[in-house]
Amino acid sequence: MTDLATRVAPPRAPLLRRAAPALLGYVAVRALGLVVLAGWSAARGKSAHTLLTARWDSLWYTRVAGPGYGYEVRLPNGDVHSDLAFFPLLPWLERLLHAVTPLSYGDAGLVVSVLASLAAAAGIFAVAEHVHGRRAGVCSVLLWAVLPVGIVQSMAYSESLFTALAAWSLYAVLTGRWLGAGALAALAGLTRPVGLAVVAAVWTAGVISFVRYRSARDPHGAHDGGRAPEPADEIRAGRSAHTGSADRSAHSPSTSRGASVTARASVSPPPPLRTLPSHRSLPSLLAGLLIAPLGAAGYVLWVGHRTGRGPLGYLDVQAGWRNGFDGGYAFARFVADKFTSFPSALAGAGLIIGVGLLIRLYVACVRQRQPVALLVYTGVVLALALCASSYFGSKPRLLLPAFPVLFPLARALARARTSRAVLVTAGVAAASAVYGAFWLNGSGPP
Repeated sequence: MTDLATRVAPPRAPLLRRAAPALLGYVAVRALGLVVLAGWSAARGKSAHTLLTARWDSLWYTRVAGPGYGYEVRLPNGDVHSDLAFFPLLPWLERLLHAVTPLSYGDAGLVVSVLASLAAAAGIFAVAEHVHGRRAGVCSVLLWAVLPVGIVQSMAYSESLFTALAAWSLYAVLTGRWLGAGALAALAGLTRPVGLAVVAAVWTAGVISFVRYRSARDPHGAHDGGRAPEPADEIRAGRSAHTGSADRSAHSPSTSRGASVTARASVSPPPPLRTLPSHRSLPSLLAGLLIAPLGAAGYVLWVGHRTGRGPLGYLDVQAGWRNGFDGGYAFARFVADKFTSFPSALAGAGLIIGVGLLIRLYVACVRQRQPVALLVYTGVVLALALCASSYFGSKPRLLLPAFPVLFPLARALARARTSRAVLVTAGVAAASAVYGAFWLNGSGPP
């Protein structure tokens, strides 16, 4: 009886309770950013509330929330800035909240963004904990909070809403909840054009899971004539390999110093995806795959119908903003132009270092064998952000949803002593708060 009890793992605490330290830390970082923004804005005679709710893209969203689509600005050079470039989920939520509360559309957008940022933090924790353990999950949330452009998470923008939907969709993929993954991917596709990344992740993981399912049912197709593993075998193996492994290796008193160093140096694979369907769950997988692209496809087709330009109408709308996908050529020229004078050359060097760091972190994600859904999602987000042909100053903001790229840094921070990790995080949070206040009080959009 005693042996059986020792082999049975204790029940895990609910996810919200496990995520509580991460959420408390996230709230503290965001509160610091807002306090610094309020003080900085007051010193410059500006309103922090206006900066958060009624400038730049926030105004476009509130216009859609109010009278609906149809507003456009024609510039002297012939460009047409149409509100059809902005996806509808955030304006729909603003309109709903405005209808049931006395909040203005802008304030409703701010409330949605703040609540969505908390949901995003919880989703990031859930994904990171599933892949790398609880401590890395907490560190991942804190790193996302202290990004230099983290203040956008507290603006009436769609980044927080999209990141929340993307994170929970990816978590649903990792845990085999295909119907939920597809529904959340569809909502993400109604939020931002980069919803394509979530759809691609769900479809890639789903197709791989379906192929594995077919191989498992074929006793001759999976292991060169050997017995193919049953779905339940892989699921049980994934659970036993993952449950508490990261925390035990980091905190078990019986772990020797040499074994600890070896564990830190090695790259352990993540737990297998609990996505191999049975014949009973196969319909939910197929349904999830069918639902996932409906949001983005539906809006793009509606724009094409409204503009009378067919399925490519949305691309024409983006072209009116001088925005498109050119493989990074325009961005490379933008960086090269920075080296025409000495002061701007420093900015150019910084951009090259930043892009190089992103690529190196993504390579680290691959080497650490992140689940394929995360790799596909992150890769598409990075590609769409870095290879867009316009709005180069907004690229850091567009990279906010690429949270899995922070996981290698989170693992390194998780291995540090708690006191050192807290000190580093606090210092970066202070610098991020100052930068965010400086940034939003500038002349251009974030």
